Amino acid sequence: MWFKDDPAFHTLYPVELSQMARRHWTPLLVARKAARFLVTQPGDRILDIGSGAGKFCLAAARECPQGKFTGIEQRRNLVEYANQALEITGLTNAEFLHGNITDLNFKDFDHFYFYNSFYEYIVDSEKIDDQISFSSDLFNYYSHYLYKQLCKAPEGTRLVTYHSLETEIPPSFQLVATEINDQLKFWVKL
Repeated sequence: MWFKDDPAFHTLYPVELSQMARRHWTPLLVARKAARFLVTQPGDRILDIGSGAGKFCLAAARECPQGKFTGIEQRRNLVEYANQALEITGLTNAEFLHGNITDLNFKDFDHFYFYNSFYEYIVDSEKIDDQISFSSDLFNYYSHYLYKQLCKAPEGTRLVTYHSLETEIPPSFQLVATEINDQLKFWVKL
């Protein structure tokens, strides 16, 4: 029922939260395409960087039950909503962590999904809330941090970006396909 379309999925959340979907949540079509690209073999571990209320991980976990999807999010309330939605859907191959990407060991994951969660640091409108600090310095810090982590990733690591400025992507990642007006991009590390 929830995975029929985006409006049906959004009923998993309170109305005030689902109103953010247009700007901040991955569309189901994008999640399905990304999941199929990222999960190359059973047991692949996928990290959603800045998972918000968990839409990507939930949709991807349903699309590719052989993968394991982890979302990391700084806002505790969004992690709580994601975990509530996880419980409602009954999916067992997704999890949500409250924290910062700098606290994770990227070696614990095989592939990555990034829906430009850092962009909120440099825009003045449509922020999720004021629970975190915003600045261009933080945008640059997190973009550079992700860049360094991706540089350390082994050959064959896959990355999907959606609406990315691409400042976080090292030249060792080759673009192998694009879709949805070049906003959805599929990368492989060489």
